[in-house]
Amino acid sequence: MRTRFVLNKICTVSFLLTATVCLSAADTGAVRYEVKADRRTGQLIRSAVTVTPRVIAPTEVGLSAAPAPAPVSAENRIDQIVQAASAHYKVDPLLVHAVISVESNYNARAISPAGAQGLMQLMPGTARDLGVRNSFDAEENIRAGVRHLRDLQDKYKDDRLALAAYNAGAGAVNKYGWIPPYRETQDYVYRVGKKYGEARKASAVNRTQTATASPQSEVPKPPEHRPIEIFTDTEGRIHLRTK
Repeated sequence: MRTRFVLNKICTVSFLLTATVCLSAADTGAVRYEVKADRRTGQLIRSAVTVTPRVIAPTEVGLSAAPAPAPVSAENRIDQIVQAASAHYKVDPLLVHAVISVESNYNARAISPAGAQGLMQLMPGTARDLGVRNSFDAEENIRAGVRHLRDLQDKYKDDRLALAAYNAGAGAVNKYGWIPPYRETQDYVYRVGKKYGEARKASAVNRTQTATASPQSEVPKPPEHRPIEIFTDTEGRIHLRTK
């Protein structure tokens, strides 16, 4: 019985020592030492065991693609250019839109029979004077056209004459001292002026509706009443009065 107890004890110690592992260089070492009991003699034996480190392959983390910006429509792009140029040269953008609508109907590749080009129908000579390299480029064309319109407004101090000069040239306006008696020019001034007036009216209505739009209506408070005091005079009459 004692012999069996000693053997069990040795086996237990052997199991515990075998489970004890000493690494030579922590988790990155190449050699480790194990101490365990010999099954026949019961002696403790230390042995070196080569360790192959486990390499964890790096995981590629895919970056989710950023959402693409919403495309800007041609109409919005033109409006952005008009707003910027109009603010720079201090011209009403509604007037600029009216000119573009009549001149080219927003066709950036438009060419008139006389050779005017682009959205604001710049004549080649006018475009060169204004430093335009490509009259079919929307930004170049609009900026130059708005600048030209601003110069004419400053010169004549009257939008009708400025529009007439934009269509027929300053020489024709100077010659007649008013809108030249050309059917095309007179029709042009009328059409631009009509579109401009309609746009201004619509803009005024929108501003009025925005200004008068009230938030959620508030519940009216009930009127406040002063408390009533009842008293009796010396003759026994009852009187009512507010405090």
